[in-house]
Amino acid sequence: MLLLLQNVLYCLLYVMLIKCAVKNDGLNCLYFYPKEYIEEAEKRGIANKETVMKKSKWFMIPFCVIIFVALILIISIWNHVTDFKTAYFQSFLFLVIMNWFDGIVIDRLWVGHSKIWHIEGMEDVSYVKSWKTVLIKRGAATVVYMIVALVVAGIVVLISKI
Repeated sequence: MLLLLQNVLYCLLYVMLIKCAVKNDGLNCLYFYPKEYIEEAEKRGIANKETVMKKSKWFMIPFCVIIFVALILIISIWNHVTDFKTAYFQSFLFLVIMNWFDGIVIDRLWVGHSKIWHIEGMEDVSYVKSWKTVLIKRGAATVVYMIVALVVAGIVVLISKI
């Protein structure tokens, strides 16, 4: 039951960070949109692709640091995990749940149904990822997270030795 609560809180942190970045205008997070959408926004004079990519770095680096530090702290400090096997299992579980949460809840539900993500002047261009794209991307990311979980688990075990 504790892992369920922690996963819910972890996903809430994820949403809060994205909401802080997007504020009330999808233009603030144009870097989340498909490449073709960004290119079309540039053609229409709505955005500059280079500026969008710079904003992406300014958001994604702290975002990833916060998400991974939170994960490491949950597993090492809150859960008192000291062995690699348990640390790996929990890391993988959190990462996979966050991955699918992002694809289904964020990409399909929030982005697909919230006015926040609509960008004026781009109404005729689709920006919501198809179910096929979400499933393929999230399936591939699940495999990648098998490797990322190894790193997180290693850091958790190192922290436990301090």
